[in-house]
Amino acid sequence: MATETPLLLTLDLVGVFAFALDGALTSIRAVRLDIVGVITLGMTTALGGGILRDVLIGDVPPATFRDWRFLAVAAAGGLVAFAFAAQLGRVTAAITVLDAVGLSLFAITGATKALASGVGPAQAVILGGVTAVGGGTLRDVLLGQVPTVLRSEVYAIPALAGATVAVAATRVGVYGVPAALAAAAVCFGIRMIGVRYDIDAPRPPGHDAPDAGGTGAAGRQ
Repeated sequence: MATETPLLLTLDLVGVFAFALDGALTSIRAVRLDIVGVITLGMTTALGGGILRDVLIGDVPPATFRDWRFLAVAAAGGLVAFAFAAQLGRVTAAITVLDAVGLSLFAITGATKALASGVGPAQAVILGGVTAVGGGTLRDVLLGQVPTVLRSEVYAIPALAGATVAVAATRVGVYGVPAALAAAAVCFGIRMIGVRYDIDAPRPPGHDAPDAGGTGAAGRQ
């Protein structure tokens, strides 16, 4: 069973809060929800990817259910989104940045924890991507939408790039705060460049139809 270092735990909890806030706000924008729905979907966004990763690497029960802090931080993010939805909904740029922060942190912690569990480098990179986008994908399915990561924007690519840097740093023995920040910066930078210049992932020729059913910047997981 993998055990998180203090660095990984800190990054994980910051990512949990960021994604819970982001996921709850995205859900509020998509449909009319009560407090239970908002918090549930916020927590799904924040915790879903990590649960999938832990199950796949055999770290069960998942960390979410062994450490009360994950559930508490995720619930707090959902509550903040519910209480201040009107104010937060007007700061789209800030929500986009929050989304990119959560993406970056989860890509790094997911890949690093997977690598520590004994899987190979390629598998660790993939699991970093799963950690980063898994929760948002589950949220979109619960909302009855095709997951945004499958149909628009450069989103999974930054997560995989950041996870690759984290895995490479760990493999050469230089992983720590500087390396973690560098890996996060790679993911964050690619994601924000994609947002700034409205870059989409490549589509099949002749299938450049407009995105349908999107939920805004905060929903791009």
